[in-house]
Amino acid sequence: MNWNKITRPVAAAGLCALVGFFVGRCTTPATTTAGVAPPGKSDAATRWTCPMHPEVDLPAFGPCPKCGMDLVPRAAGGALGPRRIAMTEEARKLAEIATVPVTRQFLTLAVRMSGKIEFDETAIRTIAARVEGRIDRMFVDYTGVPVRQGDHLVSLFSPALLTAQQELLEAKKRRAATAGEASQFLRDSNEKAYRAARDKLLLWGLSAAQVDAVEQRGTAEDHMEIRSPAGGVVIHKLLDQGDYVREGSKIYRIADLERLWLRLDAYEQDLPWLRFGQRVTVQAEAVPGEVFEGRIAFLDPVLQDRTRTVKVRVNIANPDRRLKPGMFVRAVVRAQMGGNGEVLESRLAGKWISPMHPEVVKDGPGKCDVCGMDLVPAESLGYVPPATAQKPLVVPASAVLVTGTRAVVYVAVPDQARPTYEGREVILGPRAGDYYLVRAGLREHERVVTNGAFRIDSSMQIQAKPSMMSMPGESMLFVGPDTAVLRVSLGPLGTAYFALQQALARDDLGGSQAAARQATTALSAADPAGIPAAAARRFGAEVEPLRVALRDLVAASDLAGARLAFATVSRHVLELERTFRHPGEQLHFEVFCPMAFDDRGAAWLQQDKTVANPYFGARMLRCGEIRTEFVGVSTTIRQATETPGQKAKGNK
Repeated sequence: MNWNKITRPVAAAGLCALVGFFVGRCTTPATTTAGVAPPGKSDAATRWTCPMHPEVDLPAFGPCPKCGMDLVPRAAGGALGPRRIAMTEEARKLAEIATVPVTRQFLTLAVRMSGKIEFDETAIRTIAARVEGRIDRMFVDYTGVPVRQGDHLVSLFSPALLTAQQELLEAKKRRAATAGEASQFLRDSNEKAYRAARDKLLLWGLSAAQVDAVEQRGTAEDHMEIRSPAGGVVIHKLLDQGDYVREGSKIYRIADLERLWLRLDAYEQDLPWLRFGQRVTVQAEAVPGEVFEGRIAFLDPVLQDRTRTVKVRVNIANPDRRLKPGMFVRAVVRAQMGGNGEVLESRLAGKWISPMHPEVVKDGPGKCDVCGMDLVPAESLGYVPPATAQKPLVVPASAVLVTGTRAVVYVAVPDQARPTYEGREVILGPRAGDYYLVRAGLREHERVVTNGAFRIDSSMQIQAKPSMMSMPGESMLFVGPDTAVLRVSLGPLGTAYFALQQALARDDLGGSQAAARQATTALSAADPAGIPAAAARRFGAEVEPLRVALRDLVAASDLAGARLAFATVSRHVLELERTFRHPGEQLHFEVFCPMAFDDRGAAWLQQDKTVANPYFGARMLRCGEIRTEFVGVSTTIRQATETPGQKAKGNK
């Protein structure tokens, strides 16, 4: 007696009982008394699967291509595809599965940061000696003293100053003595000598009033007063009374406390919501109940490796000086983001802004009132008015299963006899509170599972179907706007590749070679300009071997040679798909045939779920299993046509 044939149906029944808790009643396939349906009596519409490998789905009876076990007819409703699972209504209620529709809406995120107040570096002045001498008296002899513009700070003894004043008085006398001379040259020379002597004293730090006093007094003095060129607070006293100074010796540093900087720490996941010029509300522990406002003036281009934060500088006015350097503060930026990553700001719609001083905003082009730089359009800094922005696609955060390298959601499949759910890998944008922005993988109005997704995923694992833990991961994925131009330029290559795959599935050698020539031309037109260095290396690693494989396919003398070259072409096309994805919302599918090339197996990429095997053609057209679904990336016209220079300007 053949015990293997008796025990195999029992094993199939045991497997069904194991997975039946959430997927509903599972019936053991009908068999003959020997345990196997005779090939001659099989129904042409019957699909066959393996009791140990449920993902196997073949059109005819035979051994499992993975383990060699005899195939059994797939139960009714079993041909759901590798990413789908069905269950009874009772099982759905028991699992407490709930769904919500995918929507488009603007989300507001409160980005919270903390930091401390610092001096405005642009409002700090250094008081230095402009002439050699000795400090005889310091009128400001400790730090923290507030001073006004023109206040005296130091009395400086300087023999050089005495000599310069005497030169001025002598030049003034000569000018007066020659005022009536007939010689114009002599009068001009004495006038120039007088002006030079006077300018020398002004350059040494004397005010015009002090120089006038010397002329009116008619005598020179060996002391001068150094006065403050600006108002503020003395934050450093660098010398003491009695010290000798040289030209350029620093004596004081003065800071204007009516303008301050906030140095805030922003976590890296919050950076997509922050832009130059955004309004920031600030609260300080030392001033309870008060709310201050400032503008983001600088985003540090370097991430702090230890804290995983970026320094954000905010300019803030402090006219009453209640805020003091060193205070700790909490700050909030409330940001809305559009569907393409722009921050919405109605205040800046159609405005022009200074790239150095965000408080300078004008209705049209012009110069910055502070630094004289050309103003730039607010749109170039990543802003758009809400009226023109596309609403982003959003899903609740509870619907997303994040594994660290990918994100998976389960989508309710409509118009099914039983509750059916499909696993979908998605590309996420930034998180806004209880929601994620979705870049690719979902469409509006689809219903995603928000409660019970882990239970569905566990059932997928029991059935050996792709789940959040078993989906192939990407070692490196570039799907941002900086690769949008390349992604769009690879579109013609994908079109030619799919034509090549379909031609081989039809056993059409000439058509496959014509498609390979088109793919070669399309590959040469791909545009990697401006993409990140790591992405360029990944692209370059696939291009040359792909070009060689296409050339080998064109030169093939028969279908066997063409299919051998196609396996190499597919390997590199799949790597490009894994690395950069494809533009648009349509899914692409990686299909694997375990029987190709003497059971070594080979994969390929196709546009739909209907298997069209390019390695066997008509002999085994439907042989293959879908291993991976690749979601596309929605690429805007603006992203795909921006030059690298425009991108750099927009990210400033």
